[in-house]
Amino acid sequence: MSLLQNSVRDYAWGSTTAIPSLLGVETDGRPQAELWMGAHESAPSVLADGGSLYDAVTADPVAVLGPEVAERFERRFPFLAKILAAAQPLSIQAHPSPEQAVEGFAREDADGVPRDAPERNYRDAWPKPEILVALGPFDALVGFRPPAQTVALIEALAVPALDFLAAALRDNRLAEVFAEVMSMDRDAIRPLVLALGEACSKYAGTTFELEVESLDRLAQDFPDDPGVLAALLLNRVRLARFESVYLPAGNVHAYLSGTGFEVMANSDNVLRGGLTRKHIDVAELVSVVDFTPLEDPVLRGSSDGGPVTTYQTGCEYFTVRRVDLTGDEVTVDAVGPRIVACLDGQIELGTDAEPLPLAPGSSAFVAGPEGPCRLRGAGTAFVVSVT
Repeated sequence: MSLLQNSVRDYAWGSTTAIPSLLGVETDGRPQAELWMGAHESAPSVLADGGSLYDAVTADPVAVLGPEVAERFERRFPFLAKILAAAQPLSIQAHPSPEQAVEGFAREDADGVPRDAPERNYRDAWPKPEILVALGPFDALVGFRPPAQTVALIEALAVPALDFLAAALRDNRLAEVFAEVMSMDRDAIRPLVLALGEACSKYAGTTFELEVESLDRLAQDFPDDPGVLAALLLNRVRLARFESVYLPAGNVHAYLSGTGFEVMANSDNVLRGGLTRKHIDVAELVSVVDFTPLEDPVLRGSSDGGPVTTYQTGCEYFTVRRVDLTGDEVTVDAVGPRIVACLDGQIELGTDAEPLPLAPGSSAFVAGPEGPCRLRGAGTAFVVSVT
């Protein structure tokens, strides 16, 4: 069991204030997008002895992960946890399935694409299912809206230039029209985005108020980007505190704004299609997308009335539990390697070793062979484990 020192990633879309506020430090005016907690080789957490968690896993995976987890996940740490703080939209993206990740990684290796190249799609051979739990109001685009609802939105906006979208959706050609839109060049997309933005600025209804709000902003910020029309096809959600979204393989999504606790399989595989200056590969994105409409994108945690809330996803790589402490000691029967992150309050974490104090924004690693986590104090923590 060890306290962790974690890296902050300064992606341009990050908030300048959210992560510093959580950590209780002064902002330096630069974007701070993600605080990583885990053993990903590109930004591993540092243990109390000064070594990285990645190096510890590499040196002795059985001692760090436990024998069962080490064998099951090929001697690799199974998940990565983050605090994500978005002030601007992230890219329209999706992640591959296990089979797609293995095939894509091998293909790009065979083609000689350097693993750190900007144009690389598959940086490892792992899938990247993920969950985001909102820490406050959080806006996102998640999965395809049922086509009939998107047709109703297009009709409400009354944009003749987008009638081809409505016609395709009425004919159940969602996959075809998504690929068509995402493949349009900038000159072709610009008048469509302009028309959409003008219609949004004139919309006076309430049925699609949230959708129009985001489409209007995207049309202004990305006037020649196909991702704006892709956003028209996706569910627009606004999560309340501690509501979540689960994003399995093939789910097209884009985070728009807000702060959340994010957990994913320990992978960096992202296929992007728009709303970004990073590498875009529309053909590869379309090849991994699941076009099944998503009726209800919001996932709410379940509890038996006690202090532990579990976010049930069925994902084999991670389980996320939220623990709301009010003074009594709480035992969390998570097994395998764990990351415990304090969100607010003052908390002590114990197993069979001397308890560790956790302040807001701090986190600790618990090795796989250690016993159950015991938490006490007042505040909220997340416990991430395999099961």
